[in-house]
Amino acid sequence: MKKTGVLRDRRYLDHVPGPSHIESPERLRIIYEAMEREFKEGELLDITPREASFDELCWNHDPAYVRLVQSTQERHGFVALDPDTVTCPLSYRTACLAVGGVFSAIDSLMAKDIQGGFCLVRPPGHHAEYNRAMGFCLFNNVALGARYAMRVHNVERCLIVDWDLHHGNGTQKSFWTDPNCLYFSTHQYPYYPGTGAVTEVGEGPGKGFTVNCPLPPGCGDEDFAAIYQRLLMPIAYAYRPDLVIVSAGFDISRGDPLGAMNVTEKGFSALTRALMEIARSCSMERILFVLEGGYGNFGLWSGVLSVLGQLMERDEKGVKEAEALLKSAEPGVAKEALVSALRVQEGYWKGLSD
Repeated sequence: MKKTGVLRDRRYLDHVPGPSHIESPERLRIIYEAMEREFKEGELLDITPREASFDELCWNHDPAYVRLVQSTQERHGFVALDPDTVTCPLSYRTACLAVGGVFSAIDSLMAKDIQGGFCLVRPPGHHAEYNRAMGFCLFNNVALGARYAMRVHNVERCLIVDWDLHHGNGTQKSFWTDPNCLYFSTHQYPYYPGTGAVTEVGEGPGKGFTVNCPLPPGCGDEDFAAIYQRLLMPIAYAYRPDLVIVSAGFDISRGDPLGAMNVTEKGFSALTRALMEIARSCSMERILFVLEGGYGNFGLWSGVLSVLGQLMERDEKGVKEAEALLKSAEPGVAKEALVSALRVQEGYWKGLSD
């Protein structure tokens, strides 16, 4: 089996954004419990997280904003930073541990201690903007991870793939003018946060390095697999990233209470195989998944196990089934959206076709 790292820590349960908030510690608790049932001791390599420093957080965030989040440590009870994003006194430390955990996992990848990894952290991050908390997110874990890889490990080109139900507005803005990071997103549209139109492609030197494929409700395994096969993979092969980071949101799972997509474990397996193929061809197998959303218990733990199973190449039959779905997939509900995205992106990337 491939050397697969996992980053998990009970301190990620310390962030409590209110007694009835849907982004609750229970999300991680059920994943951790499922992993204990599924994997034997030693099958996964544990990565030890550290806390990101104030200065490191400022690589992607306004220092005044970081101080604002930091100040919530000293206040009693809950603090609402926006209508959806609430902190408790332990939230700042937990968010620093989430970012620092991504840094630790990147260190492990670059040192070749692992071939792929999954950071099972919270709070999520892809909505967090330069100076603003949004959508349950305090600091942008994946954007900061990309900046860390570039600053500390001299990575020249990073690919961030975001399959969360919601568009990662914060990540997109972080690299809007930066050709050193290609951002690719599929997301239910129109939906929160309202960004991610197919025509949003970046600006200046970053024009063409933002790829959005907004989707209608009801897309399932074949829709997503076809998009990855026909849109993402040709662009990624042309871009040739040195590192692949995935914003892995499981709110595209069938039955998720916040979404209307129909992805199953088979779909997550196929998407993971596509991303592993990109990493194998372009980035010396360096690929890191970072947990974002997902609010249905079954969709969360079954999706995470599907991703880990593929990363480990634990089951030869499962690998072949995922590869077969990826190769044969035909878009149904997503056909028009895929055609639109291909037509927009063919102006920036050669070899794309309807």
